[in-house]
Amino acid sequence: MDKDSAKKTMNCGSPALKRDQDLNTSTSDQSSASGNPNRTIRTRNDSCIDLPRHSTSDDRTSSDECGLTEVTEKVREDVEASTLEDSAEFEAKYQQQDLLGKGGCGSVFAGYRKADNLPVAIKHVPNDKILCKHVRISAEVTIMSKLAAKSEGTSAPVSLLDCYKLDQELILVLERPIPAKDLFDHIKTNGGPLDEEEAKVILKQLIDAAIDPEDKHVFHRDIKLENILIETSSDIPRVRLLDFGLSCLAKKTSTYKVFFGTHIPPEYHDRGFYRAGPTTVFQMGVVLFETLHSDTFVPNRFFRNKQRISNELSENCQDFFRTSLNRDPDQRPTLKQLRSHPWL
Repeated sequence: MDKDSAKKTMNCGSPALKRDQDLNTSTSDQSSASGNPNRTIRTRNDSCIDLPRHSTSDDRTSSDECGLTEVTEKVREDVEASTLEDSAEFEAKYQQQDLLGKGGCGSVFAGYRKADNLPVAIKHVPNDKILCKHVRISAEVTIMSKLAAKSEGTSAPVSLLDCYKLDQELILVLERPIPAKDLFDHIKTNGGPLDEEEAKVILKQLIDAAIDPEDKHVFHRDIKLENILIETSSDIPRVRLLDFGLSCLAKKTSTYKVFFGTHIPPEYHDRGFYRAGPTTVFQMGVVLFETLHSDTFVPNRFFRNKQRISNELSENCQDFFRTSLNRDPDQRPTLKQLRSHPWL
């Protein structure tokens, strides 16, 4: 995994309002720099912004917002039983190496498991940066514990291997596939947007990787180019979903009033709340847009027809965009319906 790929395991979200202000500023600067007011320049979305210091009834850090109040006592006991509290045991089992990335939410290091030299990513999160927890359980740990590893060759979230809860920090030991790069860098290496057929292969796998968490009531909340890892060890790339630091446990009917993440669904502004399923589908559309176009997707420009789907794409592909990026969340398909779209 390269430097920027590993950063994705520590990416921290910001409140939606704060991100909107940042996006408006950066978009204006980028357009001016490019000399074209109708074009934005894609930049990496990997900045980390500190969380609010004081909780409110709508704060993302509440247990209810994360869905942890629904976690059963057995789940809590199972997670706590697998969470170790001895730093000496961590040091005996793993060798930590170079720093791969650092941000407001913590640091990620390369490393390997001493018993078999398995490459790992070691994520250190200070206790005051844990986004959500219920009693002693971090939402990220609870959620990743629910997502069992899939067989080799299938799309899947990156697996949590070990967890250590120490006095001052939480240490997560994660898979580190090699060779691999995130989708942002994969597009950059390609020299620009991917061709439609390659994008189709990636989207199929990405949707498959997202369906399993959804079936287990896990809402990732921050699907974007930087959180999609592409394993490149074979002719057919394998897609892995990264960074569950902003995720939560969600019921089908759960609604949310505070958004932490990158690609904000339009209903957050239109209605003041959003739901898991339609938001995930919307983010799939954004990922595809940024895979097949040279511009960063900007919702307010897209919905004012100032940013358009390329007419060089097939009609089925254009329809995939219109379906997944529908402004009305009630008109978007489910992930499983999207997986059966004619384009795929």
